[in-house]
Amino acid sequence: MALISKIIDRDALAAFAQQLVRTPSPSAQEGAIAALLADEMRKVGFGEVFTDQMGNVIGRIGPGHGKKLLYDGHMDTVDVGDLAAWEIDPYAGLIDQGVLYGRGAADMKGALAAMVYAGKALVDSGVQLQGDLYVVGVVQEEPCEGVAIGHVIEQDGIRPDMVVIGEATDLQLSRGHRGRIEFRVTINGRSCHASTPDRGINAIYAAARAIVGLELLAPQLNNDSFLGKGSIAVTEISSLAGSRNVVPDNCTLYIDRRLTVGETEAKALAEIRRILSREGVQATIEVPEYQAVSYTGYDVSARQHFPYWVTSEEDPLLLLTSRVIEEVLNFVPHVGKWDFATDGVYTAGVAGIPTIGFGPGEERYAHTVNDQIRLKDIEAAAQVYAELAVRALGRG
Repeated sequence: MALISKIIDRDALAAFAQQLVRTPSPSAQEGAIAALLADEMRKVGFGEVFTDQMGNVIGRIGPGHGKKLLYDGHMDTVDVGDLAAWEIDPYAGLIDQGVLYGRGAADMKGALAAMVYAGKALVDSGVQLQGDLYVVGVVQEEPCEGVAIGHVIEQDGIRPDMVVIGEATDLQLSRGHRGRIEFRVTINGRSCHASTPDRGINAIYAAARAIVGLELLAPQLNNDSFLGKGSIAVTEISSLAGSRNVVPDNCTLYIDRRLTVGETEAKALAEIRRILSREGVQATIEVPEYQAVSYTGYDVSARQHFPYWVTSEEDPLLLLTSRVIEEVLNFVPHVGKWDFATDGVYTAGVAGIPTIGFGPGEERYAHTVNDQIRLKDIEAAAQVYAELAVRALGRG
């Protein structure tokens, strides 16, 4: 058993994870949790803690030179939705029989707590790292993965040599996931009085034909042996007309397209255009911009295209983390992939930084009214994070 992993402050870790869950943090409203995270980092002994212009919280342990290992976690959560659907108050932070319940428990406040308390274990142990460990809590990951960690790397100038993303893996390992691109399809018709619909072109009817074509496209998409099959889904539809007795001349579709190996924006765009042409649908297609104002007042924008990424099975960070898990937790981890997208779209997909995923919590609970995480898994993740930092960066 690794020495660092023995000194996790279990009770304080559980209490901090509970505090995080009790602090609402919808995307772009992370101010309260950012303050909580920064305060806890200072309290447990991080050598440097600051909040950047966008509102990301960055903590560092190490000498200020040498290799950089970055632990990435997001502070924001999706909204709770219909409160009546929750059996347990999503912000109560209830702990029952060793399980913490509430919005963000699995995605991913449990992992954030584990990262901070891995840092505490390093400080308490007195170990001197040869390089720097960064623990970063980012904003607005849920609506626009990669945009905040991209700011940390490009604007704050913190370019790590290695990245571990703490999204839920149930203490297993992930080495990639499919990409994501959003398309906005604006379908044009011709309005007329609804009493004489044959005089116009109903944009909703045209959209319906396009939607059927998109559904039939799905089985034909690329299939990769590791990342799996590409997918396509219409996720939103709206129309415009002068009133309810006017045939609409405009209908807008939003499409979520998941890209697997061999699929590009150009290919995905050509597939949609082919369907529209076949169905005789006049439309414009564009990739929309994500736009929001951070809790700090910083304007955030990013094109809604996020590449797929795959880290090699022989990657040194992946192999090292697997060994650490085996030594600290006494099992050989499964190496797989995420079904959802993460900040790896930027760190690996854009910046080309070796990136892997390891975190507590089960993917099946993310974004659900059963959001939950086992406390013993948060502690286990903290043990691995602490030991991995020593092994990856070296002792001084």
